[in-house]
Amino acid sequence: MATPASSRAAQGAARPTQLAAGASPSAAGPAALTAASERSPFARTAELLAPYKPEQSLINLSLGEPQHPPPDFVGPILSRHIDEFRRYPMARGIEPFRRAAADWLSRRFALPRAIDPDTEILALNGSREGLFYAAIAAARNIAPRKGPPAILMPNPFYPAYGAGARAANCETIFLPATGANGFLPDLDALDESTLARTVAIYLASPANPQGAVASRDYLARLIALARRHGFLVFSDECYSEIYTQNPPGSALECAGPDFANVIAFQSLSKRSNLPGLRVGFVAGDRNFLSAFHELRNVAAPQVPVPLQHVGVAAYGDEAHVEENRRLYRLKFDLADEIIGARYGYARPAGGFCLWLDVSAYGGDEAATIRLYREAGLRVVPGSYLARPQAGGGNPGAGYIRLALVADIETTAEALQRLVKTLG
Repeated sequence: MATPASSRAAQGAARPTQLAAGASPSAAGPAALTAASERSPFARTAELLAPYKPEQSLINLSLGEPQHPPPDFVGPILSRHIDEFRRYPMARGIEPFRRAAADWLSRRFALPRAIDPDTEILALNGSREGLFYAAIAAARNIAPRKGPPAILMPNPFYPAYGAGARAANCETIFLPATGANGFLPDLDALDESTLARTVAIYLASPANPQGAVASRDYLARLIALARRHGFLVFSDECYSEIYTQNPPGSALECAGPDFANVIAFQSLSKRSNLPGLRVGFVAGDRNFLSAFHELRNVAAPQVPVPLQHVGVAAYGDEAHVEENRRLYRLKFDLADEIIGARYGYARPAGGFCLWLDVSAYGGDEAATIRLYREAGLRVVPGSYLARPQAGGGNPGAGYIRLALVADIETTAEALQRLVKTLG
């Protein structure tokens, strides 16, 4: 179990971490990554499309920014608590917010026991900030590794994972998440030497961009590896409330009564259509969260108190979340009808993105340019969301990502333009 530095002595040899990658996932350290690959996929997309002018009105499907209406209670709550903008917030978050988050976790997931809001939850400025700083805290506080410390992540991946690994001065190891393994990293491909030097592994379920959901067995296997080798599981669950089939589980459900080695990240951005609020939380292993709090207390931005009060209401209300899911369900119904079996489309288990195979249309960059120029559709090339593997190839190459965040009518128009343009 990974613990703060103060507990290292009690652990002795502490379960080192080695990176796992049977297919020899690209172990490109921070210095080895090219300047282009370190940059935002959205900035790269903007540069790719800069020479072209769309022939139709623009529909932006590139950014996963929810556009459904925010809950009605947001404005009144901010108004009631506006004087609290004069206060510096506590880094750990106010007690009502932490309790609301803990209560929601207990209602939503089959936890082995209730989360302690005083020691096992911290408020975050959305999940992205937490995912970034968590890598730094892990590298500082984990027991010594057997070899150069490494952080594992799926490929494609959320850019904050890579940024965190680089800031933590850890080797970044990309685990291909392809259709062949259900768009999740292949745990059987992780070798002992890699696992022995692993500091942490990032996992998103539902996955971004493919929408794959990790099963309970998969999560349990991953947690067992983490405990055997002494690394942390950073479970990115920000899409957990957007699903089209069964509700996704949480890694916390498989973590046992001490939640050892497991850290789950949540956010109101997707769940409650509040990407601009920047409110979320992290929950799990209290030893790690104690060290994480110490780092965030001096380095991370605090969450304004009025925004946390909005969070209290949001985690206490499910009606707006159910309506949100209904709207996404309708848009996936449109995708089923309009796209059908084209581009390898299959309705994802979770999230709000489409991951479409356009390799037969000149590849992801060519298709992105064509859709922008001829159809006014802005999408993201899949290769920009992934990195080349050491053995060759980029798991995102040949795909494009579309975020179904616009209203129903705009989504229908966009999907019709897509099919008309690519055929």
